[in-house]
Amino acid sequence: MSEISKVAFFTNEYPPYVYGGAGVHVEYLGRELSKLVPVEVRCFGDQDIQTPNLRVKGYGPWSEAKKDTDPRFGGALDAMYRNLGMAKDNLDASVVHSHTWYVQFAGFLAKKLWGIPFVLTTHSLEPLRPWKVEQLGNAYHLSSWIENNGIMQADAVIAVSKDTRNDVLRCFPGVDPDKVKIIHNGIDLQQYRKNPSYDALVKRGVDPEKPFVLFVGRVTRQKGIIHLVNAIPQIDPSIQVVLCAGAPDTVEIGREMSERVEAVSAHRPGVIWISEMLPREDVIQFYSHATVFCCPSVYEPFGIINLEAMACETAVVASAVGGIPEVVVPEETGLLVDLELKPGTFEPVDPAKFSADLAAGINRVALDANLRQRFEVASRRRVEDHFSWTAIAHRTLDLYKSLVR
Repeated sequence: MSEISKVAFFTNEYPPYVYGGAGVHVEYLGRELSKLVPVEVRCFGDQDIQTPNLRVKGYGPWSEAKKDTDPRFGGALDAMYRNLGMAKDNLDASVVHSHTWYVQFAGFLAKKLWGIPFVLTTHSLEPLRPWKVEQLGNAYHLSSWIENNGIMQADAVIAVSKDTRNDVLRCFPGVDPDKVKIIHNGIDLQQYRKNPSYDALVKRGVDPEKPFVLFVGRVTRQKGIIHLVNAIPQIDPSIQVVLCAGAPDTVEIGREMSERVEAVSAHRPGVIWISEMLPREDVIQFYSHATVFCCPSVYEPFGIINLEAMACETAVVASAVGGIPEVVVPEETGLLVDLELKPGTFEPVDPAKFSADLAAGINRVALDANLRQRFEVASRRRVEDHFSWTAIAHRTLDLYKSLVR
């Protein structure tokens, strides 16, 4: 294997602008890799950070992206603009590694312009997110083309779970199976641990003395939050429902979420919706004191939020989709809820049954202290045994070395 002089990370999300699991992944993997080799991060934003082994440079938006066009096209067109800047600027890295479709075009261009291997990580796949048409309009075809080109042209494709690897091979039948590798997401075991403080809960109206089920994620079809909201009338009334849910994909789904929460809250106390993006330290407090963490996703390549909850010793009730069963072990660290989807869609065959099953799982764990305590201990142990960022950084570096000649 050849030595690596520097790694270039291309990403749309990077602190302080992180709203999803891909951003968390990039932050922690970049930090761990920088302990092994110099890392340069090029991202969307105004960041300008220089440390001995980690350089971060942000690329600002295109002011013309939404002018004289369908405003839904703006996000994809703006991404293309920033991609050109990322790829154009002098690059002395041994390998370029892109995260999400937003920057896969930049990775492809860097490969061609600078003659270096191109690696991409699939945090999700556009063919499996058809609801994004609501957000992007026909620019969804542009994001899909960028992703297809990236996957076909990359020297290596990292899938974050076995299920995601299968999805890549199914959705992109021309891709070489040998170049699609599985490297899981990880967790910072020092940062994500049980925190006895609860001031963040009190500040936002949550009673730390009463049990509560917690959701953390974006307001998007993918995360299935509407199905959890629909489950609320069947969740035991002694259990508070705390929804840390912001950044709606579209105005329409944001409005739908507001209407649903308002409707269930009219008949049931203890529903707390926190729409602001919370600081990580506050989120860890919520994880630490939650009686149950619920992940009702209809599509989830990995589900890093489940790792975060488990690291804070919280039992998980999650849908049995995507990479989640590779993280949550049923009847050991939590419960998995079966979800049958309509063929070719991410709509449940029976939405009412899915919501009822979520409520039943939440009630079972929340109301059985012995079961819950067993899940809590096993959750932390599983995360410690299998999902260290240090080990994942070494595996990723080994992949880079195998590509450099």
